[in-house]
Amino acid sequence: MRFLLNLQPPVSFFIICGTTTFFALAGLHLVRKKYSAEVLKENHEVAAIIFNAFGLFYGVMVAFVVFATWNGYDEATKNLQMEASEALDIFHSAESFPDSSKKIIQGGVREYIAAVYNDEVKKMSVGDISLYSGGAHAELRTLFNQMDATSIPNRELYAESLRCLNNLAQYRRMRIFAGNDTVPPVIWLVLLVGGVFAVSYTFFFGMKNIKAQYLITTTLTVTVTSILFLIYVLDHPFTGTSRVSLEPLRQAMASTQNG
Repeated sequence: MRFLLNLQPPVSFFIICGTTTFFALAGLHLVRKKYSAEVLKENHEVAAIIFNAFGLFYGVMVAFVVFATWNGYDEATKNLQMEASEALDIFHSAESFPDSSKKIIQGGVREYIAAVYNDEVKKMSVGDISLYSGGAHAELRTLFNQMDATSIPNRELYAESLRCLNNLAQYRRMRIFAGNDTVPPVIWLVLLVGGVFAVSYTFFFGMKNIKAQYLITTTLTVTVTSILFLIYVLDHPFTGTSRVSLEPLRQAMASTQNG
């Protein structure tokens, strides 16, 4: 289903909602073909009570998951901004290093930002990167370890650069973690089963105007499907057309090239 994330949001929402609505209306058609409106009306009172209680519990759960995934998406945006900021801090701090160390560290920062923008984000979009893989950060840390710290006159600035390097590693891990599926499969199971039940309930209300019942079923199906797909989009913040903006990385690359 990841291919839907690469389409424009209106197109992907139309495809997913159209597919689920087709099956929902087919289910309603089969039920109404087998049971008349008069037969279904006999269970209205009990069915309405159960449907209201179920709708309340399901709505609360869906709202909680939407909040959690939106918060994760927002954190992914902030972490990417902070990662780019820490990389720039290291780049500018290296201005006070001796020329030999300065060129090495600034070159390493340029390579790090370019690797994140051109390689790591693409791998994250398909789940092909490990949380603790070294990547470009390991190479940047190696450059720091190979540098002669005694040749740097400003010890405080060197210590601050090491702090930024550690922060960079932390934000990178948080970015990779946010790029993985953070909603557990068991929650997806509950959400999907609950969505099927919610739509199926509309099949067993006997309305005389069958067109109105088709419309109600369609409306509920589109609403539930849209919310579930929204959760799926938010659960993949670095995938597809709705991914987190990479503008902070682009700005950081431009700043290092001009620096």
